[in-house]
Amino acid sequence: MEKRQQLYRGKAKTVYATDDPALVIMHFRDDTSAFDGTKVAQLPQKGETNNKINAFIMGKLGEAGIATHFVRVLNERDTLVRALKMIPVECVVRNICAGSMAKRYGIAEGTPLAEPIFEFFYKSDALHDPLVNDDHIRILGWASADEIGQMKALTHKVNAVLQPLFSRAGIDLVDYKLEFGHALDDPQGALLLGDEFTPDGCRLWDHATQEKLDKDRFRRDLGDVIGRYREVARRIGAPL
Repeated sequence: MEKRQQLYRGKAKTVYATDDPALVIMHFRDDTSAFDGTKVAQLPQKGETNNKINAFIMGKLGEAGIATHFVRVLNERDTLVRALKMIPVECVVRNICAGSMAKRYGIAEGTPLAEPIFEFFYKSDALHDPLVNDDHIRILGWASADEIGQMKALTHKVNAVLQPLFSRAGIDLVDYKLEFGHALDDPQGALLLGDEFTPDGCRLWDHATQEKLDKDRFRRDLGDVIGRYREVARRIGAPL
């Protein structure tokens, strides 16, 4: 598989074209950022660690029958994925109240929720990813009513797979975000899970101590960010 021109450079990943227009390479860098890019740093081993965690999680989701863009790992930092046309919304599931939800509603961080809460956010750094509802998404043309239903159903299915996986490792899956899209070579086909699932895009707390094992360690200057990421990998069984 030949890596060709750069297609997109995000905050922590770079996407490259390949000699197959239906496939792209997702390169995980050591860059990390928070607060819409106002806090940035280079964290050694971050790219390779996230690449391996993501591959492990995508494999578990594939085994559970959830279609993703993941094809295979190419090397320490590169993963081959199907090229997608992404829907510009983030799907967030909250199992425990934390982060923006705690601030928005004045609820103590760490409050358990009786059942998972689903939220949509519009992907826009300039607008700070505002909370949106089904009507915004449908009427503004970001996704159809059918796609909205599919994203909700798939996200809850992901939660049913991952929550017990992390629980068995003594980790609370507090919340996380997912993104979906259609394969470029099958634009009318089913939605596929895209982007990544790593400690960059979720909250993971040690069940016994409530220690943060995710990107909040960077946001809140708690230190040993990658050490905790790698601890998560070891505990869930992701090979490093």
